[in-house]
Amino acid sequence: MKLRTSGLSATVAMLFAATVAHAEPPKAAVFDFQLANLGAQGPTEADVARLGPLSDLLRAQLKETGRYEIVSTAPVKADVAKGAELRKCGGCADDFARRLGADVAITGEIQKVSNLILNINVYVKDLKAGTPERAYSVDIRGDNDASFDHGVKYLVKNSLPPPGADADATQGKHK
Repeated sequence: MKLRTSGLSATVAMLFAATVAHAEPPKAAVFDFQLANLGAQGPTEADVARLGPLSDLLRAQLKETGRYEIVSTAPVKADVAKGAELRKCGGCADDFARRLGADVAITGEIQKVSNLILNINVYVKDLKAGTPERAYSVDIRGDNDASFDHGVKYLVKNSLPPPGADADATQGKHK
């Protein structure tokens, strides 16, 4: 009887450990937002100043959902600053994310069509699965912090797939 109990206990312990290991979210390197396609107007001081807090908001929102374990991008920040835009560097964001031990690379850009019409774009690349990058976008109205904060929160809540979601199941929810 004792053997049977310890065998059962060992089996339950292994199943529990496997469940806990499986429940851990993937590690994500969430890089700072960058400005893109600003046209002739160029970035204002407010545009540049908004990038850091907006990036921090995206990280906090993603962490809060449990979708990802956020890894710091600080160790590669200087290298990122030296290079080209993350959207135009031929996969350098993926390389930076791998250096950080991340399973997922997340980049973002702000497109300023005008002072009234802006886009927040977030790109998610699952490095472990090797699947194509997924793009998510929201249009916002108003060049102010409140509009940007609302846009990031909307993207996380309504567009980005929930943890463990099959990419095909979210096909219609992103751009």
